[in-house]
Amino acid sequence: MVQKAKILLVDDRPENLLALEAILSALDQTLVRASSGEEALKALLTEDFAVILLDVQMPGMDGFETAAHIKRRERTRDIPIIFLTAINHGPHHTFRGYAAGAVDYISKPFDPWVLRAKVSVFVDLHMKNMQLREQALLLRRELEGAQPGDGDRAAGGLLPELSARLAAVEEQAEVLTKELSESGAGTAVSTAAHLERKLSGLRRALDALQPGAVERDTVESQPG
Repeated sequence: MVQKAKILLVDDRPENLLALEAILSALDQTLVRASSGEEALKALLTEDFAVILLDVQMPGMDGFETAAHIKRRERTRDIPIIFLTAINHGPHHTFRGYAAGAVDYISKPFDPWVLRAKVSVFVDLHMKNMQLREQALLLRRELEGAQPGDGDRAAGGLLPELSARLAAVEEQAEVLTKELSESGAGTAVSTAAHLERKLSGLRRALDALQPGAVERDTVESQPG
């Protein structure tokens, strides 16, 4: 069963939250409400979200301040934020939204189709990223269980299989990074880059288990 992505909707007006739910319900994902910046930050402590739709004008902690807190946390800094605002003070105001870490800045009233399409892109990227993470975790567990002392089983069967599976994950990660770069989602690109670094570590660990790896390293380290 495929786990649904979670989308965080942050707005102090219930009617706005209701409208967002009506627009995004067709995506068939899990929609989570937050009526304030503080409530949003609490939800982000325990839940993982594909994207955050954040209203700019809210009493108390406004959207800009909420975004700043989100970007300061290591756990949440890479979650895409789409700002929604009913005010338009020109380029300076829009720049402030992007400076706060938003991947998009949409003025109300907005086209429901456009908003749904933008959110759909980030949901799709999130799901692909989660699949890559799960595959990388499975590979790591198998690598940790594969010791050089496993002998012929490791050399003749397990290691080639793991190498092929890891190559498939590396290829998917490369495609994901390209899609993220083309979408202009800068914060999500950093997430993909982090995943690729993890995969590079797995590749090095796998190569170290290959027969003759120690001997090759010793020869290569000797002065020519």
